[in-house]
Amino acid sequence: MIRFPSLRARLSPFIVLAALAGSVLALGAQAASLQISPVSISLRANQAAGGINLQNLGERPVYGQVRVFAWDQRNGEDVLTPTDELVASPPIIEVGAKGSQTIRLVRKGGAAAGAAAGERTYRLLIDEIPREDEQASGVAIRLQYSVPVFVAPVDEAAAPNLAWSVLRKDNAWVLRVRNSGALHAQVGAASLVDGAGKETEISKGLLGYALAGREREWRLPVEPSVRLSAPLTVRANVNARPSSAAASVAAESAGGK
Repeated sequence: MIRFPSLRARLSPFIVLAALAGSVLALGAQAASLQISPVSISLRANQAAGGINLQNLGERPVYGQVRVFAWDQRNGEDVLTPTDELVASPPIIEVGAKGSQTIRLVRKGGAAAGAAAGERTYRLLIDEIPREDEQASGVAIRLQYSVPVFVAPVDEAAAPNLAWSVLRKDNAWVLRVRNSGALHAQVGAASLVDGAGKETEISKGLLGYALAGREREWRLPVEPSVRLSAPLTVRANVNARPSSAAASVAAESAGGK
């Protein structure tokens, strides 16, 4: 079991930079030569397979390892667990200079695997592996790409149902969202507004996901000494749509101080 986002691949003694939802973080002027499309994969409930395309914009081949994990959320954090419910082929890639390659995702059991009512969620991890000459030099910066994969529930009318709260935990203010709906919620461009109308930016872009039937937490950029009290409002883009909802102030968590 892997607790994401602290996941770091350990393929060899080189640095791995995590990338969420297909975006890439790089050091300095280093640019990622591997482009991924789409950056999020959605399969219908009865869809047996899908795919993702890798394009190498660089002048040298890119080598990598492909792995699939079941994606869950526990205690407010993302958790990844190895799974064979979804198989990636090929598991080892070599994308030639200025070339492209398709990774095929096949569900175990094919279309019959869609019989389950609930949404299924996975993460496709693609780790770049350094070439032999890079390993020999001892200096190689490689990237890791993490692509969310969603298998839709049978109910086509399924939707997220979010409840927001703010609490103190581990001597910090935390934003918690509970998704009691049957579909995940992608949360981005979020801010917190207090009763006086003061707005605190939480995230300019993607904040994260609240999976169906789960809770997710994020630490707020607010000093622990600041006193937060209702009424509070969370403004965020939820599944690419602007939304505004009240946030309760919960009792201090057992881990709080």
